[in-house]
Amino acid sequence: MCWKLLPSLKTKRAEDLVLVIGTGVSAAVAPDVPALKSWKGLIQALLDAANDFDLLEDEENNQFQKAIQEDKNLVHVAHDLIQKLSPRTSNVRSSFFKDCLYEVFDDLESKLDDVGKNLLQSVLRLMENGSLVITTNFDNLVEIYGAHQGMQLESLDLSDEGKVLEWAQEKRKLSVLHIHGVYTNPSGIVLHPLGYQNVLRNTEVMREIQKLYEKKAFVFLGCGRTVEDTTFQSLFLEAVRNKTDLEHFMLVRRDDVDEFKKLRENMLDKGIKVISYGDEYVDLPEYLDRLANVICPRGNQVRGATNIDTTLKNGPFTTSSQDQRMETEDEIKLGR
Repeated sequence: MCWKLLPSLKTKRAEDLVLVIGTGVSAAVAPDVPALKSWKGLIQALLDAANDFDLLEDEENNQFQKAIQEDKNLVHVAHDLIQKLSPRTSNVRSSFFKDCLYEVFDDLESKLDDVGKNLLQSVLRLMENGSLVITTNFDNLVEIYGAHQGMQLESLDLSDEGKVLEWAQEKRKLSVLHIHGVYTNPSGIVLHPLGYQNVLRNTEVMREIQKLYEKKAFVFLGCGRTVEDTTFQSLFLEAVRNKTDLEHFMLVRRDDVDEFKKLRENMLDKGIKVISYGDEYVDLPEYLDRLANVICPRGNQVRGATNIDTTLKNGPFTTSSQDQRMETEDEIKLGR
């Protein structure tokens, strides 16, 4: 069941929105890529790539495998693995980390799911009508699908402060801001909070980004735990006062009633309305499509787009494939 659109959301204009795309979206768009489903999946994929290239000794591999299985601090595990793949150099081009990244995210274009494409179509349509896009993901699935539809989207990360400033000032609307970096620019990927110090010191960039959070409506898609992210907290929550005066939205699946109610209560004092898009993950593309139809001008549709209802009803999506696709880790349950 796909729930009705919330009045305070559907009365927004596309240019009023900032879409925040999290792990849950990538996991749905390319369900056969384990690295897109969770932090643990990404680190395991990097470790597998390192072993495939014979970059680690058996003892080193065993230590990393044990740390992953024991759920130790995954940020530190990732940092240690990258350091191991980049010995005695700060130049990403001369390290093996770049090779492992490209192996992990190789050929994403061929792994796009049909239902996931419908979700991306709605994202592109909203972007064409003025919505900005931020993602916590390292992949460039939005940009890849945009190219398929004739839209040339630029990938930005926080290392390019000039372009980020222009994006925050709405001068680069057809760009996707990757706040953790994007795999196509390994030097811009930062895995530890200390790595963002240089960006956080740039008060001009910080203030422009924070202005967006104060004046626009952020719509969180597939990121149930984004507000717990250190980078997100530094950029927005810790710097913005009077959070209850804000009106942001977090779309989640209403699978566990108690968890849903708890999340809704916790987010309200942060100015975030937690709303259900439906009972199943497949309901999200339909919900976002209906939102785009309501707030975007008629006739302005991404070229190559098809009717989402026809695709969902007649396409290759089945109950068994849905079950397989949605068996991701616990952190995705509430939409991450």
